[in-house]
Amino acid sequence: MPIETAQVAATAGAMHPVAVRRIYRLAAGSALSLVVSQVMGISLPFVAPVLTFLLLGLPVPAPGLKKGLGFVIALIVPMLGATFMLPFLEHARWAGIGLVTLALFYTFYFTARGGPAVLGTFMTIGITVVVTIGSVNTVILMNLIQAFAANALVGVGFVWVAHWLLPDLPGTPVLPKPPKAAPDYRKAGRSAIRSLLVVLPLVLLFLFSSASAAYTPVMIKVASMGQQATVESSRSIGLSLLESTWWGGVAAMLAWCLLTAWPSIIMFTLLTLLAGLVFGRFVFSGIAVNPDFSKWTYAFVTMLVLIGPAVTDSPLSDGVSFGMRLWLFMVIAVYGTVAVRVFDAFFKPESNDD
Repeated sequence: MPIETAQVAATAGAMHPVAVRRIYRLAAGSALSLVVSQVMGISLPFVAPVLTFLLLGLPVPAPGLKKGLGFVIALIVPMLGATFMLPFLEHARWAGIGLVTLALFYTFYFTARGGPAVLGTFMTIGITVVVTIGSVNTVILMNLIQAFAANALVGVGFVWVAHWLLPDLPGTPVLPKPPKAAPDYRKAGRSAIRSLLVVLPLVLLFLFSSASAAYTPVMIKVASMGQQATVESSRSIGLSLLESTWWGGVAAMLAWCLLTAWPSIIMFTLLTLLAGLVFGRFVFSGIAVNPDFSKWTYAFVTMLVLIGPAVTDSPLSDGVSFGMRLWLFMVIAVYGTVAVRVFDAFFKPESNDD
């Protein structure tokens, strides 16, 4: 009976007016961010709604100007900083690989120590994208950094727009900040090393590939998967990686079929709106978030990163490119799950690592 009561309470809490308002805001903000980035002709326009979704998926008030610009800086500064690693990767490769390893470890350690997961994700994306693409073509890299900067500004801008259009309901309680516990350096270090094991081999694989510039969406998925491995517990991370990729892939395939029937920015925007409503239902619960909200957040990210590039692919290659990305995403998810299992088998998690 207690379990049934808890399930009923959770279901009722998910339809709390505060949760409903946040779901609508999440979906509307992501869709508007997408359509504006598409109309503006920004490269990689799917990045803007991804950033908007990540920020609106938090049960917090609208960020102020300083904090909003801080998110943009958190994405761009690591990208600019990573450009200083490129000479080492070209002329002293092992030293460069060591620097990349340390930089990635810090982004995961930052999150594992209690830093905002969104900031950690931004930093990881910036580093992985720069080192893999910059080692192939610096001209493409600089254009890419400009595209990320523009998308970041649009993404954060529509967080504010969404909060303006759909403000918090009167009397919405503000969640108290959890008490700041003493940092567990050992546990944080273990979690960061586990995420590094997931991400670093894939980064090195694409680093040595001459086609690295074509795999920007894949690197975004790899970076988000690494951060997911940091915030999830040992007991749930393996299944969570597979499920988020699976549901994101299913949503992308359905969207792809509908876009094939009606290739239009209107359809793409409506599909993003619908996906935001569906996935948002599993992100928010009551006045807070569901315990497994990160799985559904990364499922939406997977969907957009899969389907977004397909809209800009050439008509002759879009089907092949979409299928290749989908196959790569599933392979990466399986690898990540196996890597986590192997790591946990050799380095047993502590009993309180739930």
